[in-house]
Amino acid sequence: MSGTSSAAAAFRRRFPMLERTVHLSSCSLGARSTDLDHALGRMAADMTLGGGAWERFSRQVDRARARFARLIGADADRVAVVPNASVGAYQVASTLGRRRGRHRIVSSAPEFPSISHVWLAQGRDGTEVVHAPCAGKPVDETADGYGDDSAGDWAGDCVAGYAALIDERTRLVSVPLVTYAEGRVMPVAEIAAIAHAAGAPVFVDAYQAVGVRPVRVDELGCDFLVAGTMKYLLGLPGLAFLYVRAPGSLGLDPVLTGWFGRVDPFAFDVRLLDFPAAATRFETGTPAVPAAYAANAGFDLVEPLDLAEVRDHVLALTDLAAGSLRERGEQVVLPPRRARGAHLCLFDPEPESLARFLAEHGVSVSPRGRYVRISCHFYNDAGDVAALCAAVSAYRSKHGSCGGVRVHS
Repeated sequence: MSGTSSAAAAFRRRFPMLERTVHLSSCSLGARSTDLDHALGRMAADMTLGGGAWERFSRQVDRARARFARLIGADADRVAVVPNASVGAYQVASTLGRRRGRHRIVSSAPEFPSISHVWLAQGRDGTEVVHAPCAGKPVDETADGYGDDSAGDWAGDCVAGYAALIDERTRLVSVPLVTYAEGRVMPVAEIAAIAHAAGAPVFVDAYQAVGVRPVRVDELGCDFLVAGTMKYLLGLPGLAFLYVRAPGSLGLDPVLTGWFGRVDPFAFDVRLLDFPAAATRFETGTPAVPAAYAANAGFDLVEPLDLAEVRDHVLALTDLAAGSLRERGEQVVLPPRRARGAHLCLFDPEPESLARFLAEHGVSVSPRGRYVRISCHFYNDAGDVAALCAAVSAYRSKHGSCGGVRVHS
């Protein structure tokens, strides 16, 4: 790839940790920035205000909500602040209500388990959960073109898999925007059109996408979208956002609730359970305040970026990493550019062992299942890729090759 742009180089300077660490695990946790450090310092200073601190805490939460809404092209009153994506999914599942004959949730095999487990837990009321396969093609260690545009119509097969399961029995359709394991961009808009034609709403997990590529809810055609702050939004664990297209029109009021889910949280009426028409109806108790400060620090970093430029920067780095690793005889899973998120996967029989070795050599990656995930953000550069490849080669020299094992996705 060509040299790092001036914008990317300036962005990288906001992350001093990158001077001593190669951070290729943003799909798990974003890098630590000076903006994050300053934000947590402000929170600590605000704590000295006593009771007055809560007003500043609340402003941080409200500001984070509004900024996430702008990022995805939504109004702030359609976004709820929740602790994590699982709670966001539960709030949707438990409030849809069962229309006559609508007892099916259609998910997919690449869904992140924490979301899928929420759907499965609805089985106690007779809900049926079915999973579209959406499986990739086998990894072929002899073919440089795994995941290339010529590798078949994976997206078309995925749409067909969903279409075969969506019908008049469907209560909800769940689609990850980018899969957590292999980093594939799912054909959300096409699946959403099929779901809506059958009268079913669509839930999107965008955790592996928001912050590193443009995401617009109107283009996706989704009814719900969840994402959190600790990955590509460069914040901390403990805060997520739930977008709801029509917050006041679902079948049931939330069962999981709290004082921030009231029309007026400061009415302090223990006998009144009312719900606003806005998405705040899905909120519960006090949010994670440090994560709210950190979220706004992350938005300070992400908002000025051209996310299309970020996406292209990341795609170039994943191309470079895949090519360099394959030249060394490694097996990688790399979807085509048009259907690729921000990470690629390196196969290893013992991914945890490889990840530990890389960490000991200053390279942070994220093992999942059979793979080591290598994820990039706008702060990564070609030097990071070179350091990764050198460390992988050192591991192979010590432990031997991965054995030429063929893996099926």
